[in-house]
Amino acid sequence: MQTLDLIDRKILAELMRDATIPIARLADRVGLSQTPCWKRVQKLQARGIIRGRVAIVDQASIGFGLTAFVGIEAGDHSPGWRTSFLNALHQLPQVLEVNRMAGDLDYLLRVVLPDMAAYDSFYHALTQAVAVKRVAAQFVMEQLKADTVLPLNVTTH
Repeated sequence: MQTLDLIDRKILAELMRDATIPIARLADRVGLSQTPCWKRVQKLQARGIIRGRVAIVDQASIGFGLTAFVGIEAGDHSPGWRTSFLNALHQLPQVLEVNRMAGDLDYLLRVVLPDMAAYDSFYHALTQAVAVKRVAAQFVMEQLKADTVLPLNVTTH
């Protein structure tokens, strides 16, 4: 974990809320002048703390109305299988997240798709690309909360 001072945490909190904020407004909100603020943002990017800036899009409004959490149990845990698995996932743009898990599942994927037929195609593509012991999908009926703002403590040092 990288140590951040209060100003860095304030900058990150503001940018997580709105990455399009003008540097003048950001500087004002965090209590710096523009140049030192801009330099801090650049340092946060150089350190890899800020990995990128994106637009958060409503996936259903652009035709991705189905979200599936897909659990994978690997039948093989060799480095070669893992490489094949990761290569297969890189060929499937529907996969937005891949998490290696502790417990019953080895991997948990977050997959976005237009509909159930697209999930079926995804399933076939995945299982043809790499051998897996078990695939278990859970489908989101309603998303009740989704946030991208991490809970940084910006009130104390």
